Amino acid sequence: MPTTDTDLENALNEIQAPEVDSKYRLIILAAKRSKQLQRGARPRIEIDPVKHKPTRIALEEVMRGKVNFTVNDEDDE
Repeated sequence: MPTTDTDLENALNEIQAPEVDSKYRLIILAAKRSKQLQRGARPRIEIDPVKHKPTRIALEEVMRGKVNFTVNDEDDE
């Protein structure tokens, strides 16, 4: 799991999350998952939620493929 800002930047640049096609989508997914965690959802990975912030947990969940999502390819025209 990334532990420093540099590690986080490296993780974003080396996206290995399944089905995530850009680091921007990774951030959006992690942000939405983070909100769920803040509202009481349980982490989907083995991690101490007291020691790690919801954003860190969410990012790790997405990168490990533990967060399900769908992509809508709608035109904004």
